[in-house]
Amino acid sequence: MNKIITAIRVKNFSFYYDNQKIIEDVSMEIPQNKITAIIGPSGCGKSTFLKSLNRMNELEGEVKVEGKVEFFGQNIYGRRVNLNRLRRQISTIYARPNLFPMSIYDNVAYGVKLIGWHPKVELDEIVELALKAADIWEEVKNKLYKSALELSFGQQQRLCIARALAVKPQVILMDELCVGLDPIATMKIEELIECLRSELTIVFVSHNIQQVSRLSDFTALFHYNENRIGQLLEFAPTKKLVPHTFNSRSRDYVSGRFR
Repeated sequence: MNKIITAIRVKNFSFYYDNQKIIEDVSMEIPQNKITAIIGPSGCGKSTFLKSLNRMNELEGEVKVEGKVEFFGQNIYGRRVNLNRLRRQISTIYARPNLFPMSIYDNVAYGVKLIGWHPKVELDEIVELALKAADIWEEVKNKLYKSALELSFGQQQRLCIARALAVKPQVILMDELCVGLDPIATMKIEELIECLRSELTIVFVSHNIQQVSRLSDFTALFHYNENRIGQLLEFAPTKKLVPHTFNSRSRDYVSGRFR
């Protein structure tokens, strides 16, 4: 049996926006090369927590944190952390595609060019491999220099994944990835996540319990207390998180979602 290695260790973590506490005292260990789902009712801090794992929250306003978030032993909130490097290593895919108004090729190559210069032939190979890894190469290979914004919603989402994969991240964070997608596009995204399972650590937020059951190895269940501050209620292998194993709040939430 392979030993589970921790990719991200969260210790007594609390998060504040403008001195308002959003998340309180969260501790968990996110395993490497596994899929971890984050579930819970709206307003319990799921997306805030996800964005705190690579400090993307800091782009939205004044923040304060307590506790630690360690990425392979390094405290990501330390003073000497290179944020550009951190966000390449821990990449985010948002609920809505955030493509640049440029070609398909240039969208995928964008982050690679920021890291450093590459010969054209090498850049071509990186773009092709990323598009193939995101299972969209066959659909776009003959229109690489057309606008990425002409693609369908589902294709745009997979292109965002290709752009993230091009810089070779170790972790991908996905926030409600399949919201707004039709069943066929959702299936393509889920199949893609399955293919990436052994190569990357994936953490995703979802309201879809069936999707969580299909994809994730571990599940973190968030809720909020009487002050509407987000808290972690449960973190365990997904297959063990059935309603009868939860405390009352966990059981009520998950039972409702499974019905």
